[in-house]
Amino acid sequence: MRKLYFGLLAAVAVGLTHTSRGAAQNPIAAPAPPAALPEGAPPAAAQPPAIPTQPVSPGAFDALQGITGCAPAEPPAPPTPPPFGGPLLERQKFLGDWGGARERLRERGITFDIYSTNVLGDVANGGSRESLQQRGRIDYLMHVDGEKAGLWKGAFIDLHAEMAYGTAISGYTGALEPASIAQILPTPNGYVGALTGVKFTQALSERLITFVGKINTAEAFNQPFTGGALGIDGFLNGGLTIPAVLVRTIPYSTYGAGFAYLKGADPVFSFSIFDANNTPTRDGFDTFFDNGVVFVPQINVPTKFFGLPGHQGITGSYSTKRYGIIDRTAFINPILGLAAPTKSGSWALTYNFDQTLYAAPDNPKRSWGTFGNLGLADQNPSPFRWFANIGFGGSSPIASRKLDTFGVGYYYLGLNNALQNLAPRVLPFRDHEQGVELFYNCAVTRWCHITPDVQFVIPAQKRADALTVFGLRAKIDF
Repeated sequence: MRKLYFGLLAAVAVGLTHTSRGAAQNPIAAPAPPAALPEGAPPAAAQPPAIPTQPVSPGAFDALQGITGCAPAEPPAPPTPPPFGGPLLERQKFLGDWGGARERLRERGITFDIYSTNVLGDVANGGSRESLQQRGRIDYLMHVDGEKAGLWKGAFIDLHAEMAYGTAISGYTGALEPASIAQILPTPNGYVGALTGVKFTQALSERLITFVGKINTAEAFNQPFTGGALGIDGFLNGGLTIPAVLVRTIPYSTYGAGFAYLKGADPVFSFSIFDANNTPTRDGFDTFFDNGVVFVPQINVPTKFFGLPGHQGITGSYSTKRYGIIDRTAFINPILGLAAPTKSGSWALTYNFDQTLYAAPDNPKRSWGTFGNLGLADQNPSPFRWFANIGFGGSSPIASRKLDTFGVGYYYLGLNNALQNLAPRVLPFRDHEQGVELFYNCAVTRWCHITPDVQFVIPAQKRADALTVFGLRAKIDF
């Protein structure tokens, strides 16, 4: 208990100190908070708010997430965005309005967001080795409304830069799914800076949009009630944020292009093409589409079961790249010390859903509901044959805690025989991995959020015991 108690205190302190230092060292500025988007901008053009409320994004993989909020034919007048300034404990951002600069920039179509997320992880028992580790990240985002900025109507530009520091706890668990996906992106260890997203979007009509650029695909996967695939607002474990069968084929940060056909604010059909190379920490021009291409089609149908919003969808992926079954993927803990033959082509198919179960009568954006994914992939070179998860989450049911969120979820990961038989004496695997996670995201203020988290996992590696991981996440929105 003493170890965990001091760990909780340390996480808050480290979050504050690292954030200040990191922001000073990296001059890149960026983010566009959804609450502060200029009129006419797609509502999902930036990261989800620090405390997510009623989700507006589709429940499937959507590399178009940052651009799929095109307005309907006769949209209602948009609400006035909240001010950046105000009393310290009531403002949206810790640094406020920057002396009025933020508000003036927003009027000209440019919005910024900067937030720091620090995660303290403790393998309390089991796993490969008991350990207490801290790793943090700073995300910089910028959103430009082209029309307001003096370009042309329907044009949008989004940039995403990030820094990471410290050591991820996932290397001590013996699991393939990372205990904290926020800690392993863009890389799992060491101090690193990366420009992971530079996206240009053009709305061709009220129902058809296109995009091109360097795409941050984790930012794009924002399934309702999960908190998003970056692991900075909701679930920490990768098994509850993105279907594992997709991670063999889909890079974290890569060049791509695509389009989406919209119904209201939802992309009912989208198609994306990506470079198969993962290039988060370099420009990638030297390997531009030199090792295959990835195709990602998606069908996403909005629903109204029980009179409440939801989605039913199917996502597919196919890559022409040549893979080994243990090749590194950005979203899964690395498998080291083995060599494997390579094979061209890999595919995956997933079914996904989300469904609101409760919405507050006085504020429909305060809601909670359920989500799930069921996936299948090839037997080789994908290391995973089956994947499933299911969970509940959303706004806190405690009436007095309107900015808090919660989540509880379960995942199951079935391994392919090709991986189990690769080197059973050197690195023996079970035929599956499974885990449960619970978290409660507490809003200390609108710009500061503390999230205690606990996970119970049966890892894929046989040499690692069933484990308990305690986590504490501190996020500050600047």
